[in-house]
Amino acid sequence: QVQLAESGGGLVRAGDSLTLSCRASGHTAGYATGWFRQAPGKGREFVASIRWSDSRTYYATSVQGRFTISRDNAKNTVYLQMNSLNSEDTAVYYCAADSYDSGSSASAEYDSWGQGTQVTVPS
Repeated sequence: QVQLAESGGGLVRAGDSLTLSCRASGHTAGYATGWFRQAPGKGREFVASIRWSDSRTYYATSVQGRFTISRDNAKNTVYLQMNSLNSEDTAVYYCAADSYDSGSSASAEYDSWGQGTQVTVPS
């Protein structure tokens, strides 16, 4: 089983950039990694994912062109580079592992989840 730990959240101004990290431990090979977020009073929303097998990436329309997901296999870490942040990006961000390496946008496809990291962008 994979254990995940997010870091890098914080309070930033609109237009700023922030990079989140998701460090994995345990049996990590072969898993796709996804980033999801949950804003106050809203459901969990897909943000981006990256597959293990071919590093193919997927993005939600709302972050396409602003966010970039990448991975460093040597460090067992997946990153989410977030640019041009705005108040609608305020949420708790979670990373998750998908043992079928699908890179799906559906949260039900993910087996393991981190505890989340808060990103706040005041309006």
